[in-house]
Amino acid sequence: MSETMKDFENELDASFRKIEEGDIVTGTVVSVDEKEVTVDLNYYSGGVIALEDYSTEPGFSLKDRVQVGDQVQAAVKNKDDHGNIRLSRIEANDVLSWEKLKELRDSREPVDVVVKSVVKGGVVAYVEDVRGFIPASKLSLGYVEDLDSFLNKTLQVQVIDVDKDAKKLVLSAKDVLRKKAREEQSNVINSIQVGYVAEAKVETLQPYGAFVRLDNGVSGLVHVSQIANRRIKEPSEVLAVGDTVKVKVIKIKDGKLSLSIKDADSTAAPERREERVVIPQSGEEATTSLGSLFEGLDL
Repeated sequence: MSETMKDFENELDASFRKIEEGDIVTGTVVSVDEKEVTVDLNYYSGGVIALEDYSTEPGFSLKDRVQVGDQVQAAVKNKDDHGNIRLSRIEANDVLSWEKLKELRDSREPVDVVVKSVVKGGVVAYVEDVRGFIPASKLSLGYVEDLDSFLNKTLQVQVIDVDKDAKKLVLSAKDVLRKKAREEQSNVINSIQVGYVAEAKVETLQPYGAFVRLDNGVSGLVHVSQIANRRIKEPSEVLAVGDTVKVKVIKIKDGKLSLSIKDADSTAAPERREERVVIPQSGEEATTSLGSLFEGLDL
């Protein structure tokens, strides 16, 4: 039997299958206008999805977002006066989208979203046609003062919390940015050799040492024992936040730099191969929290 005959038989069988209210069906978009989408269901009747049944996303445009040939899953509502099957993508998504969101949460796969509105404590964006909340603390690596500056911007986010019963979806752009920053920092650190000497700015002082930022954007720790040629009890005896110092890389372990101020002038600096690290958002320089950067550092 030829493939053409088999295809015909399959289509014939499909055309006689019974479609009932509540069924979730898959069809191919055959036409789109501003008010509705027509879908080929491989059935004796066509399917129609009205704009109000397609998406709950504010400002959603069928003409801009739906293309002929797209595959669409929708729930059967009823038949209209013209014999067409009225469908609801929204109703289908209430079942399908939450499963997809759980998969995205588990895989940590980043997705692109557009910030649709600003609310108290964060912003709103949609994933799989479900309203998601991005807390202000999860919008950027740094402190966000102006939430309105994110309105209508496209962000890459991770799904971090999904609760279908509570209709709760929480997203994070910060997690994606942190991962990218760590990858960028790892690339820079991999190009640095022990013995590299550079200028650095003191970022914070702790009883055990000083965290400094090198001129290539990477941070490192100068242990208190490596700050001065004389014994000091704590870094604040000789350093202040904002000071510019010369440091030498004395150890690289697990992507972390151990630095020395007192040994910085002992040898010449090897050539540096890396460029300044830039976070792929708003032109901010890449960094990670100092605590996470030096977590587990053996001194």
